[in-house]
Amino acid sequence: MKGSWGQRLALFAWLCVAALAAPAQNIVVQSAFVNLADGVYQLHARVKYPANEETVLALRDGVSLSYDLDVEISRARRWWFDAGLTAVTLRRELTFHAVSERYVVRDPRSGAQSSFATLEEALESLGTVDGWPILVASQVPRDADCTVSVRASVRRGKLTDALRVILFWNDGWQRESEWYSWSLPR
Repeated sequence: MKGSWGQRLALFAWLCVAALAAPAQNIVVQSAFVNLADGVYQLHARVKYPANEETVLALRDGVSLSYDLDVEISRARRWWFDAGLTAVTLRRELTFHAVSERYVVRDPRSGAQSSFATLEEALESLGTVDGWPILVASQVPRDADCTVSVRASVRRGKLTDALRVILFWNDGWQRESEWYSWSLPR
């Protein structure tokens, strides 16, 4: 190979700087809390989902994306692993409607859907959770120290038949945030 060590080192340094300067495309749970209303713990959360060209192209090619919010509530035990009280997932799907050129957010369980003019609006809607019931207060043992943990993720959902043949081996769409945890209020 031609080139001096200095040139190679400069190229390596430039590549490192370019990698660090690239915008982060991570999913982040920005805030989350629960409140007790009528004997039911309700989750309120804000998640930042990245909007990038890869997402736009996939949606326009007919791929649906699943956005999940996982919630786990566990009770601390002194001499053993924490005991899980409940684990629930809020799942929603994002698709692009080619005829109306709108992004559609759908709840697969209820069938409710909303449409948005831009991807950013759709992602903001997906990242907003207000008053989602996650646990009945009577399920929480008295005087127990409990922890609530929330994690957001996105994965490839349904594919068109043509894309299913091409992408059956590739699962590069699975991305998830770090766990965001806090103590369950009493």
